[in-house]
Amino acid sequence: MKLVLAATIAALAVPASAEAVRVSTKAGVIVGEAADGVRVFRGVPYAQPPVGPLRWAAPKPIAWKGPRQATAFAPPCLQPDGANGRPNGGGHSGPSSEDCLYLNVWAPAATAKAPIMLWLYGGGGIMGGGHLPGYSGDAFARDGVVLVTINYRLGALGGFAHPSLTRAGDGLGNYHLLDALAAIRWIKANATAFGGDPDNITVFGESAGATMVANLLAMPGAKGLFAKAIIQSTGSLPTPATPLADAEVDGAKAATLLGLRGADATADELRALPADKIVLDRRTGFGHRTILDGRVVTRSIMDAFTGGTAHDIPLVIGTNSDEGRLNGTQRVATYAMSGAPVWQYFFDYVPEWRRSEQPNGVPHAGEIPYVFETVGLDARMADRDKAVAAQVHSCWVAFAWAGPGARSLTCADGFAWPSRSEANGRSVAIFQERPHLGRAEGLRSPPNGAKPGPTSRESE
Repeated sequence: MKLVLAATIAALAVPASAEAVRVSTKAGVIVGEAADGVRVFRGVPYAQPPVGPLRWAAPKPIAWKGPRQATAFAPPCLQPDGANGRPNGGGHSGPSSEDCLYLNVWAPAATAKAPIMLWLYGGGGIMGGGHLPGYSGDAFARDGVVLVTINYRLGALGGFAHPSLTRAGDGLGNYHLLDALAAIRWIKANATAFGGDPDNITVFGESAGATMVANLLAMPGAKGLFAKAIIQSTGSLPTPATPLADAEVDGAKAATLLGLRGADATADELRALPADKIVLDRRTGFGHRTILDGRVVTRSIMDAFTGGTAHDIPLVIGTNSDEGRLNGTQRVATYAMSGAPVWQYFFDYVPEWRRSEQPNGVPHAGEIPYVFETVGLDARMADRDKAVAAQVHSCWVAFAWAGPGARSLTCADGFAWPSRSEANGRSVAIFQERPHLGRAEGLRSPPNGAKPGPTSRESE
């Protein structure tokens, strides 16, 4: 995934006028910065470093004594670099580390019972980080929402199984999902310290992050931890999880490639390997996105939705017009709408100056700067582009604020977005220069390079 707005950790400079602000969490005191009505806390650990004996283990709680500075982003989880010092496919360039379980919080300066949104970034499950400028939570905090981004383990450090690790019984392979669970629990426990509502947490993500959100909806251990979910542009909804036995075979092969005794390698030997040797070797570094371990993950995503065992909470789900990921989205939206309300969207806005390079519509990840209203980081964006971003962002904010019984979202400029139902023809919000409603059946994936999306008649 190539993010539209990619930069280094240092690119988001702290405002010169920022003032120190302290918050007491259950783990200890953190000192962040406040400016322009927004409090920001960067690089806050939500679990112990997953290194040494804690590699390939469930995240463990962390605490500290005395105030801890939270004014700088922590390095993201270990990942390959981009070519020639450029950002990699997850948008990151610069240092990365195995010690990476940190989160970042943007909160309104004065608030109570504010909705909380937790962002899970994309990057193929092997790249990315919660620090990227395109994920800045300033706009959400300005609109009264507490926005949290996290780092989670990537590649073979995030999804890996081996017979020795299975016998140890700590995690069983889905360490990235366990990281997300640990972060949600941390956020829920500390919500009031940031002025947030622990009972109104929305988990949202894009691409690999959206796959994580979908898995969380299917995981028994996540029930009751969050109130709403947003799934943006994942193609993995119909993909079955890898059975644990198969993942163990792959792990044994990886151990052999890394110079150990295959299936006979011990957990201690595996954990003693240099982390970069594991992650940066293309033969071993990718790991598994989802492992059907029978304890953390008990059903594949689509099986959970078709079988009615997915957590029945309000959901937003959608895709972009030129990424070919519509099939799974349509199926999940249809299965889910028999319970809690489901809002479906189709993002189809390309800035005028970019239409020659994107003639078929919006590519993968193209909606992100509109959702976060960070399009202004690109100097080429015109006022009309910023207006579209304000509109789209307002719909995500409206969902965060929506009460349990809501069946329609009121976005900026009075745009009413009803939840998908048979009565309204499975209505879908189509985000173009002006948002309007269409029908799910009118959406099309890109056919042979032709312009995708709904026709004018289908959009009416």
